[in-house]
Amino acid sequence: MHKKAACCPADASNAGRRAVLKTALSVAAVGLAGSMGGVESAYAEALSKSERDKLTPDQIIENFKQGNRRFRSGKMLSHDYLAQKRATAGGQYPAAVILSCIDSRAPAEIVLDTRIGDTFNARIAGNIANEDLLGSLEFACAAAGAKVILVMGHTGCGAIKGAIDHVELGNLTGLLAKIRPAVDETQYSGDRSSKNYEFVDAVAKTNVRHTIDAIRNGSSVLAPMEKDGKLKIVGAMYHINNGAVEFLV
Repeated sequence: MHKKAACCPADASNAGRRAVLKTALSVAAVGLAGSMGGVESAYAEALSKSERDKLTPDQIIENFKQGNRRFRSGKMLSHDYLAQKRATAGGQYPAAVILSCIDSRAPAEIVLDTRIGDTFNARIAGNIANEDLLGSLEFACAAAGAKVILVMGHTGCGAIKGAIDHVELGNLTGLLAKIRPAVDETQYSGDRSSKNYEFVDAVAKTNVRHTIDAIRNGSSVLAPMEKDGKLKIVGAMYHINNGAVEFLV
């Protein structure tokens, strides 16, 4: 007795399933998303030189703001970091450099929802600008083409509290001394102690502006770039309680 032949050969059926699976995986992997410059491209790709060069400083700042809104809403872009790593292996064209604090709760790349290769990142307690940091910023902008310097402080900053309290501890003593002028310059009529979080945050804002002044006054490379419109130096405060990045004017 002959068995009834299957309506479709097994090989053809398997091939069909493989094709469907391959198509589904391809669609999932290619999902398009806005890149650093609003350019529609596969999100796994890095920011290219041509895309970076088309951006204005104001567009870069606006993209930071949009990224933070995504972070706050829990709708961050789907990052394929391995793909981003591969895409940047041959070169990098960051649009900005971020100078922020070392606080573990304030990772700038995450709270601004950026990719590998989008920004240079410098972190130091109290987001101060010393000679070495200025040299790093000069490299990022004058040598590598970044168009924005973002100095980002944050609320509840331990370095600010230490400066208010005149903490002395090894090399930290000298670092906190660089923040002390911001403490003295902050106009505040209430309790001027590190236990008063409102005062601490007021000093942190002053310190961001103080760092911006230090960059402008301390670098003969960056100051003319900003004057010529090739660079924009801006400040911001990251609010740890609600995740918002407040850009200062």
